[in-house]
Amino acid sequence: MDWHEGSAAPRALKRGDLVVEQIKRWITERNLRPGARLPRELDLLEHFGVSRGSMREALKALEVQGLIRLSTGPGGGATMEAVSLDRTFQFLQNYLFFQDIDVRDIYAVRRLVEPALAAEAVPHLSSEDFAAMDRTIDCCEPIAGASCLMHQRTEDLHFHDILADACPNPFLRFHCKLINALLQTMVVGSVHASPEAYQQLGQAAVRYHRRILAAARRQDAALVSRLMLAHIVDTERHLDAVQAALRSRLLLDSEMKRQRRRPRHDEG
Repeated sequence: MDWHEGSAAPRALKRGDLVVEQIKRWITERNLRPGARLPRELDLLEHFGVSRGSMREALKALEVQGLIRLSTGPGGGATMEAVSLDRTFQFLQNYLFFQDIDVRDIYAVRRLVEPALAAEAVPHLSSEDFAAMDRTIDCCEPIAGASCLMHQRTEDLHFHDILADACPNPFLRFHCKLINALLQTMVVGSVHASPEAYQQLGQAAVRYHRRILAAARRQDAALVSRLMLAHIVDTERHLDAVQAALRSRLLLDSEMKRQRRRPRHDEG
């Protein structure tokens, strides 16, 4: 292969990285799904013809990527895992740590995808979903106090997560839940913003959530989509009022131990 002047040659893969690629091809060929057990270590060594050190390095790399779970002791070994949203979000936030983005960039994408997701979710919302959305609205009623504001923000985004979980389109669901996670961990407000500005943000969210929920109960997907767009535009305006900005940081493993919600569709 000819390389253009100034371009770098591809990095030579380490032995462990090559084994990772071999195992991934092997998993793909067999279409292994979450819960499937990989062969014992001795069988893997024999099949791939590598040293114990290279195999253990490869398996650890696959575990870090979220593809397998390693366990020790009798009956231990490697088990296939569905890569979690938390793990995917961690990689994304690590990427965004080095990018120059702001709240407007996130909301530009949110305006495009979330109204479509909300409309698709409407026919799939259950009575349990409606009850859960009602509870989040009750929790979002504005109350003074910084700790209450943080709890309200979490419940506000939980309302949107419930809609995302009900959406049958996995690609839309993925994007909206990642946006919600970004907003949860990266958006901070100015210490100089007035309590009244935060109160108005919370009050506006509650008003829109009540209208969205009422339209969803009537199975009016078109209205839900329009209300969601108006809600996002209005929320961005309120974030301007509280001088919200992104806090660029790396996400820690200890911060990914959030409570798991009921899986939907292909997430189970």
